[in-house]
Amino acid sequence: MREIVHIQAGQCGNQIGAKFWEVISDEHGIDPSGNYVGDSDLQLERISVYYNEASSHKYVPRAILVDLEPGTMDSVRSGAFGHLFRPDNFIFAWDSPRERVLCKEQKPLVFKQNDVC
Repeated sequence: MREIVHIQAGQCGNQIGAKFWEVISDEHGIDPSGNYVGDSDLQLERISVYYNEASSHKYVPRAILVDLEPGTMDSVRSGAFGHLFRPDNFIFAWDSPRERVLCKEQKPLVFKQNDVC
């Protein structure tokens, strides 16, 4: 089985990514809170490609969302499927010298998502 860690970056990447997760969730029968509400076993057949199953039997996207400003991320969070994502998988960086080390600091998050696969 293959698993995908989905990394979406920037305003465009996060807007497209938010729509992507709405479509994938609909196809797999996942509601905005992460519960399976589908009506076919086929919907669950390859669900682990995109989602981790949490201990509460909720499905959580294997995704990391990155942006330099919080505006787009706030709109993703407040959107229909915003509660689907883990809060610690939202990465913000303001326009400062700190951005240069952001990638180095966030590598463990990417590896953590990969280890769950």
